[in-house]
Amino acid sequence: MILATKNNIFHDFKSMRSILDIVNDKVQSTTNKCITFFDYMNLVLYDSQQGYYGSGNVNIGSEGDFFTSSSLGPDFGELLAEQFKEMAETLGCSNKFTLIEVGAGYAVLASDILKYLEKKYPEFYQILDYIIIEESEALIKKQKEHLKHFSKIKWSSWEDISNNSVVGCIFSNELIDAFPVHQIIVQDKELKEVYVTVREGNIEETIQELSTSQLLEYFQLINIDLTSQHYPENYRTEVNLKALNWLETVSHKIKKGYLVTIDYGHIASKYYHPQRYQGTLSCYYQHRYHCNPYINLGSQDITAHVDFSAMEIQGNLLGLELIGLTQQELFFINLGLGERLAELSSNKYKLSDVLARRDSLRQLIDPGGLGRFKVLIQGKGLSKVEKDIILSGLKHNSLHNKN
Repeated sequence: MILATKNNIFHDFKSMRSILDIVNDKVQSTTNKCITFFDYMNLVLYDSQQGYYGSGNVNIGSEGDFFTSSSLGPDFGELLAEQFKEMAETLGCSNKFTLIEVGAGYAVLASDILKYLEKKYPEFYQILDYIIIEESEALIKKQKEHLKHFSKIKWSSWEDISNNSVVGCIFSNELIDAFPVHQIIVQDKELKEVYVTVREGNIEETIQELSTSQLLEYFQLINIDLTSQHYPENYRTEVNLKALNWLETVSHKIKKGYLVTIDYGHIASKYYHPQRYQGTLSCYYQHRYHCNPYINLGSQDITAHVDFSAMEIQGNLLGLELIGLTQQELFFINLGLGERLAELSSNKYKLSDVLARRDSLRQLIDPGGLGRFKVLIQGKGLSKVEKDIILSGLKHNSLHNKN
């Protein structure tokens, strides 16, 4: 059992006590004095006052808790922009192309995309309708400050966007991995769930019955049986039900276009492999990786890998057809990252700039790092001709391409 006590929480106690009070209030409001791990993770990440994301405490970059592809430089956004432009051409969009970014962080990626399109493809930029969907008011404030020089951008909520109205692309980068997850444990060949309680100021885990039948339905969806003889006692893993609910919301909004999901994860057979008996839950605090979600409350990132099989299968049920699944490394090489590396060999740049940019580009495709991320592209409302056009990012070595 993992414990979090007043003594082993190594962040500012006053701030920590506040989020601990929030968790405790939630626990005490329940009949059985405990909450699911999902509810706990949701509080410490998304509480509007003390949550890591909700309060805007999220710290991205070399001086923060972790870095993303977009924090390495503009190439990530620029190469994505090339794919978005091709999508618009495939859809025949000449008057309007809606691009919706979900969970924009500090809006670095949005800025890189808009700058690049405005300069290189001004005609496409003019028909672009760029929307950010962000739940954190604190992050929205930072995003607006970072993007104050762009008029072609607005903030919205899912409720403000009509069903079957989006012609274009909805995309996210490292969003799904930060959704709160349910933690599951196998005991006596039965599925149980991890709950969180607070006793004498200490956070403790307790194991109880499943909180919802949707957890059983999830494993039926992906055809995985954790109660079989192949799985050891106390096998522990995660289920991201919110990802499936999110897909349902997104599918309703798209009339014609694409959904692009960039994240780290596995297909179900690898995610729920018997040897992965501790699951994938990870925590990041000042670029230090660990597996204890009960310290640094509200001041550290907590993530779990994405089950791309569940995303694909649920998507199909919702009318989101698989276009392709590939690794980020291959995706960006297909979009011209190799040419960008080659260009650095010319005499156009200072040596210091060449070395820094070359390092950033290589990190994007490092198979042991960001390059192992996956890019899932799904489509809705596409004609047969449009579906038969292979997008540039998927043209070679796709892990799973419908063609």
